[in-house]
Amino acid sequence: MATMESLIGLVNRIQRACTALGDYGGGDEAFSSLWDALPSVAVVGGQSSGKSSVLESIVGRDFLPRGSGIVTRRPLVLQLQQTEDAKQEYAEFGHLPRRRFTDFSLVRQEIQDETDRVTGKSKMISPVPIHLSIYSPHVVNLTLIDLPGLTKVAVEGQQESIVQDIENMVRSYVEKPNSIILAISPANQDIATSDAIKLAREVDPSGDRTFGVLTKLDLMDKGTNAVDVLEGRSYRLQHPWVGVVNRSQADINRNVDMIVARRKEREYFATSPDYGHLASKMGSEYLAKLLSKHLESVIRARIPSITSLINKSIDELDAELDHLGRPVAVDAGAQLYTILELCRAFDRIFKEHLDGGRPGGDRVYGVFDNQLPAALRKLPFDRHLSLQNVKRIVSEADGYQPHLIAPEQGYRRLIEGSLNYFRGPAEASVDAVHFVLKELVRKSIGECQELKRFPSLQSAIAAASNESLERFREEGKKTVIRLVDMESSYLTVEFFRRLPQEFEKMGNPGGNPKENPRENSAAAPPIDRYGDGHFRRIGSNVSSYVNMVSETLRNSIPKAVVYCQVKEAKQNLLNHFYILIGKKEGKQLAELLDEDPALMEKRQQYAKRLELYKKARDEIDSVSWVR
Repeated sequence: MATMESLIGLVNRIQRACTALGDYGGGDEAFSSLWDALPSVAVVGGQSSGKSSVLESIVGRDFLPRGSGIVTRRPLVLQLQQTEDAKQEYAEFGHLPRRRFTDFSLVRQEIQDETDRVTGKSKMISPVPIHLSIYSPHVVNLTLIDLPGLTKVAVEGQQESIVQDIENMVRSYVEKPNSIILAISPANQDIATSDAIKLAREVDPSGDRTFGVLTKLDLMDKGTNAVDVLEGRSYRLQHPWVGVVNRSQADINRNVDMIVARRKEREYFATSPDYGHLASKMGSEYLAKLLSKHLESVIRARIPSITSLINKSIDELDAELDHLGRPVAVDAGAQLYTILELCRAFDRIFKEHLDGGRPGGDRVYGVFDNQLPAALRKLPFDRHLSLQNVKRIVSEADGYQPHLIAPEQGYRRLIEGSLNYFRGPAEASVDAVHFVLKELVRKSIGECQELKRFPSLQSAIAAASNESLERFREEGKKTVIRLVDMESSYLTVEFFRRLPQEFEKMGNPGGNPKENPRENSAAAPPIDRYGDGHFRRIGSNVSSYVNMVSETLRNSIPKAVVYCQVKEAKQNLLNHFYILIGKKEGKQLAELLDEDPALMEKRQQYAKRLELYKKARDEIDSVSWVR
């Protein structure tokens, strides 16, 4: 399975790419949808609940602005990226992509300055997020969104609507189904009054997306503790509560190192008489690992929907690009010649991929050498040929007249039922090769330099190629299913002819059944044709026959697939497209080769977005295939 680092790192890269294009929840609907579809952790809490301290503990760095009242006035999208050991820690802002910050006090100042650039020096808020990426060997891969603290009253200098404005902003993040809620509540306050828990309960009543965090455990009144909350008795969530002990104000004033603070936190829980039994599941380090593991599982579950959204967006962008173009020739003859030359260039690259001149064609062989045999080995013959199932099928085949010698109808039903299982691997082999060919088409289009100027023609070639591949796939499926059906329609007669002889040999071991039948009959014990041993022999015989057929299909299916799909793709991929192009008039040909200077800027933006989506799709494909 794909590793946690690869999955979360993948989402982080896509989010950063969206940020670079200015697409992070506003503007272009398609990109807003992509951003919203990517899971992340929203940090929610009341003002002074310890949100900033929790984030700094997870990062292991002191980098967030501090002060009284409302400090976080814009959402901070914080992407943590684990790097190799001994590499220098640094930070990058989305609005300063080429500048690395190694001094984290400057990171704090830049957050403050960037906030003021949008909101001014006032205490107002803005929904426009700040994007910050931190690269460090001391963090786990994680995406966190620090949101303004919930408040109950407006202070001097704030509008009366600030309370509702903050709640609406926070709600806009946590109500998304892909949002994981990190609800921060101080332990020295009644959990029933927690702003974070109240909001989380409204948007996530089942608690499936909510992680509860208790801060300030060390500041509780003497003689009290939060064990009931941490153990889920006071307020139960689907995920475990985690307690943390942040740096005290005195520690912050003394600039106590975060590494030292983490060690003191571990010591606190390990030596606490109240929380010692929970020490292994407490603390900011455990919280970070817990969130990262959960985020990875959420991402893995969301990959199909993310892929679907990306493909939908690619189709939409391709449709937009189809309308852009500028003529490269005046007469229809020259235009037709240019299109055919471009098609030949693409076709040449595609064949190089299949024949080994470029990478990719070897994946077809991988289907036959790895996937098909593995699929055949996983077929549930053990269940189908279990003693109980063999008895049932043979008895049903006998009807009201039990078999006398060999249960031929029972054998046929067992064999035919077993052979039906081969349809799945046969069709799966066709589909697997189809996807390889489809990917090679996409790669070939991308590698064809001559086609890069003409996105409309690229799309037309891709559509025509995929249409041809679909026809080849349908023919391939028909052929491999015929192979399976042929095995089912006429069983090997010799197999059945051996069965009576085997039964006679069982009745006369070591003797000649044709000599002295009376003596043999008298000496041999009667065969119990309804005993377990009899049915086990039937299952064993059927298994032998099925194995023989399996070997036959293992050799014949690849031949059928290559003949119907690979060979056809090499020889006839664009034949139908050539016929359609030949029937087009000059205006229609010009549309394929058109490039409008007035739309170049717009096309450039679409091309960047299309590149992002294709890169995201490639990365998702590569991560999804990791096992």
